[in-house]
Amino acid sequence: MTDYGHELSFGVSVDPAAQGLEQAFALARQADGLGLDLLGVQDHAYQPTHLDTWTLLTYLSAATERISVMTDVADLQLRPPAMLAKAASSLAILNGGRVQLGVGGGPFPDAIAGMGAPRREGGAMVAYADISVEILLQALRGGPVRAGNEELDVTYVAGPASRQRPQVWLGAQKTRMLRLVGRRAEGWISPLNIYVPPEDVPEKQGIIDDAARAAGRDPADIRRIYNVIGAITATGGQTRNTAQGLISDVAGWVDFLTSSVTELGFDTFIFWPAGDASTSLEAFAREVAPAVRDRVAEQRASR
Repeated sequence: MTDYGHELSFGVSVDPAAQGLEQAFALARQADGLGLDLLGVQDHAYQPTHLDTWTLLTYLSAATERISVMTDVADLQLRPPAMLAKAASSLAILNGGRVQLGVGGGPFPDAIAGMGAPRREGGAMVAYADISVEILLQALRGGPVRAGNEELDVTYVAGPASRQRPQVWLGAQKTRMLRLVGRRAEGWISPLNIYVPPEDVPEKQGIIDDAARAAGRDPADIRRIYNVIGAITATGGQTRNTAQGLISDVAGWVDFLTSSVTELGFDTFIFWPAGDASTSLEAFAREVAPAVRDRVAEQRASR
């Protein structure tokens, strides 16, 4: 598999549950202070225990100084693309460009339809995601937007555009959505490592790359995020891949993330801490991320 050569980025997932908000806020401030790059927040508006993701991201953005915020990933069927682009551009203008836009087709049609959106599955969902990504890309640049297919049709003038435009990343796991990443998106967001284990990644990257080439794009222009859940244990602990994710010490995490760059093609990692989130985040930011950067740089320099 190819290392696409991008600069590495590291972030942490912040839980949008209404209970435990103080821990979420503390984790966000800790990540900001530790120099991480991204705060990711999942988007499942139909979960009655979750806050609205965009509202939470806006609050986290105001409560931090340098870290970027990211939808990981926004449900396009509940967040129409024209309005989502308006929200993302507005927040990017307000916070100095600290916004990345992860989007997805919407994996739970019953829950989505229950909130009043049309029921879209299979090809209809992919077609809606396709035109939504096109609308987002046009709208985030500002100016006239004209895009449509059988699922959605828009004609309007978008703006204001941020000078530091949010990038559009698409969450995808199955073939048709992976091909859409290759055709249109600026980045791929892989589901968690417990759903897409390392051995499944090369096939998915290959689908993206083939679709990119068929569309006249360079696969190396597409960024790649791996959502990684697990716990960082004391030195000398056994490395285990479990239903709760990767359980390993710092050395094991460094090995795993380094190979995820050099062998699997990822360049950005969103850490979902299991167990003691604050302690794990400290180790991830101070020990794991710098060591991965150093080791990847060494391997790239030796080629």
